[in-house]
Parts: sequence; C-alpha cells; structure tokens
Amino acid sequence: MCQIAIYPGTFDPVTYGHIDIIKRAQEVFSEVIVAVAHNPHKKPLFDVGERVALLKKATKDFKSVEVCDFNGLVVDFAHKRKAKVLIRGLRMLSDFEYEFQMALTNRKISPDIETIFMMPQESYSYLSSKLLKEVASMGADISSFVPDFVEAALKSKLGK
Repeated sequence: MCQIAIYPGTFDPVTYGHIDIIKRAQEVFSEVIVAVAHNPHKKPLFDVGERVALLKKATKDFKSVEVCDFNGLVVDFAHKRKAKVLIRGLRMLSDFEYEFQMALTNRKISPDIETIFMMPQESYSYLSSKLLKEVASMGADISSFVPDFVEAALKSKLGK
C-alpha cells in the first residue's frame, strides 16, 4: 500500500454506497482523497462546502481519508496531489458505458493516471444521489440509504 488514490465525484449528497467504496478503498490505498467536484453543469442541490462538510462528517473515523474540493479536470488535480489512481464507483451495468468513456478520456489526456473501478456492496448497488433526492422530495424514508445527518440536511434543503 503505497499509492495515493482520488475518489472524485459530485456526492450530492453522500450515500452509504459512496461511504462503502471509501471504506474499502482505504484498505487498498495508503491515502484516499475524496475530491468533491464543483461541477455546476450538474446543478447540485448542496453547494460544494455543504457536500464537503457532509463527507467529512461521514468519514471522520476513517484513518487515511482526506476530503476536499476541486475545480477543473480531475487528472490535473491528481497531478497536483501526486496521485496515480482514480477510483470510480460502478453500481449497475448502466454506469459502465459513461464511466468507461470517462476513464478512456482521462487516459488519453493523462496516460500516467490509472482508473480503478470499485463496486459497492450489493445492498447499495442500485443507490444514486439523484434517485435519493427525488424520493426524499416526495417524503420517502431514506434512512437506510444515508446517515441520519445527511437525511436531516436533505430534508431541510428540500423543505420537508
């Protein structure tokens, strides 16, 4: 274990699926940097500071995990942080095409950075932040998908 890995994403909001990948990644890599993308094109519900704060709280007991935000290309951020590995989560087959395209683009831009795909536990394999926001907006119980503080923040943000 001597590599620094970056787990980039929007994390709007962080779910148990994300947390599962972070937890397992820290067993493989000496340092895991959870990098929260600004990415205004996705029109996130939570601003970047809120997403970073929720992730910091979710990973506060993890040994070798740092949470921060970044702007621009993830491969540029990886170079700045001297990371050689990007971690991408794959839930279902439907994720693969997009993630594969992104990994190949990143490889073309920066051949020295590898992309590693990790899958969450099966119980989280269908979970997405987008779906959670949608069902939470309709008043569904999401307590089995996110930590209680994330659920509270989401309900507050949605006015529920």
